[in-house]
Amino acid sequence: MRSQDIKYLFAYILPASGFLAVYARGVWSYLAVLIAFGAIPLLELISGTDHKNLSNEEYLKRSEVKLFDWLLFLNIPLFYTLLLYTFYVVSSFPLARYELTGIILSVGIIGGSAGINVAHELGHKPGVIYQLGAKILLCPCLYMHFIIEHNRGHHLYVSTPQDPATSRYGELVYTFWLRSVIMSYLHAWKLESIRLKRLDKSIFSFNNEMIRFTFIQFIYLVFIFFAFGPLTLFIAISIGCVAFLLLETINYIEHYGLMRKLLPGGRYERVNVNHSWNSDHIIGRIMLYELTRHSDHHYKASKKYQTLESYETSPQLPFGYPTSMLIALIPPLWFYIMNPKVKQVELSN
Repeated sequence: MRSQDIKYLFAYILPASGFLAVYARGVWSYLAVLIAFGAIPLLELISGTDHKNLSNEEYLKRSEVKLFDWLLFLNIPLFYTLLLYTFYVVSSFPLARYELTGIILSVGIIGGSAGINVAHELGHKPGVIYQLGAKILLCPCLYMHFIIEHNRGHHLYVSTPQDPATSRYGELVYTFWLRSVIMSYLHAWKLESIRLKRLDKSIFSFNNEMIRFTFIQFIYLVFIFFAFGPLTLFIAISIGCVAFLLLETINYIEHYGLMRKLLPGGRYERVNVNHSWNSDHIIGRIMLYELTRHSDHHYKASKKYQTLESYETSPQLPFGYPTSMLIALIPPLWFYIMNPKVKQVELSN
């Protein structure tokens, strides 16, 4: 690992802010929120973008450096330690509602970043250890079905009407949340049923990953109820909801309004670098393990995060992911900024 690659250690600032939010409580319970959607957007404006790509030699070397993988795996003990500490604090100390709200939001943001986002990266890697790591991170976010729907559904149907996780032109982020959460879950069941039928196995058995995921998440919540009480159970569910809504907001900005062409034979054109919004804003790239170079991720899903590239032909977000997510929560402003850009992409294609 080169000295400049130490930058990925800064991604741990978010989990650290989660611990401080729960420890300090009071107004500090919102610390992770302020960092994720206050400090980071401001830093992105100052630091700007970096469009540089690796040379072929650098690409090959970085692909083989295992430390990049360990940076991802370290999020597992960090996230679970944060959760257990949160549950202990919530069940042991009298907290005001505003403090509980701050803790839910702060820890939920860590669930979306150090949880689902890291699980997304691990889930794309072959091997039992990587897949297991992804599922472990997805469990407390109550989104274990994501590993099925995302890998087998979203990457196949992205930027088509068949993909629940692709936001339509003019669609509100709030209606997108509802559609994507419900339809992605149902589609995961469908995809798993198709897989089992091909293997000539019953869908009503533990061969069905969706049944296993439901059981595991249920046991997780039952454990919290008996170990920490009903209030903590509510907090745990709320943290999971914040985490997966954060993911869905990212889904919303990643493909907003971008559609693949339907070819004469009834098939859609192959996924290319024009079907995802890219962002080379430096701070967001670091904090989200290069998720923001999303065009290359969909173009070549097997590539590791440390090797993702930027393409001049990819549609570019005017802001980094954190800022774009904030803007998306204000639909008139989002449409004012992004709708003309969608039209430009359509004309260029």
